Amino acid sequence: MFIKVRRDTLIILILAFILIVSGRAMAYVAFSASDNMDEQVPIAGVMVKGNDVISTGVIKSYVESAGFRDGSYIKGNTLITSQRQLLLSDAIQNAEQLAKRSTIPGTSIAPINAVDVQVDTSTGNVVVTVVEDFSAIPLDESVIKNATTTNHSKVEVNNTTG
Repeated sequence: MFIKVRRDTLIILILAFILIVSGRAMAYVAFSASDNMDEQVPIAGVMVKGNDVISTGVIKSYVESAGFRDGSYIKGNTLITSQRQLLLSDAIQNAEQLAKRSTIPGTSIAPINAVDVQVDTSTGNVVVTVVEDFSAIPLDESVIKNATTTNHSKVEVNNTTG
């Protein structure tokens, strides 16, 4: 009950076995020689809450430009990106300042007046909470005059200053 195997087939099978075993051994050696990644937490993603008018993508792009993007990770209280290393508190302040610059697409109106960025250092989740306030946007008199001429409606302006 022997299976007849030609010599060249046997050599090919032995070479394949050797390649598989050596590949597994090299992968194990490379893993064991790599840096310890236990204290490094990769940025998992950015979640935006509280926005009504400004799109989530615009706010995310500003927060990601502060360093909270794919490929970045948290090591202790430091945010490490592909370009720089900075304190996590500084990165959070930068993200808050940049998120306040978010405008309604196609306009220069930036209605965000409060931003809170929370970073979970154990999971890498970044939660951005924004507050949009359109009452804080200064309106120019020419904008109001244009609105009355195009809409043919009466616009009242409250000029009280507080």
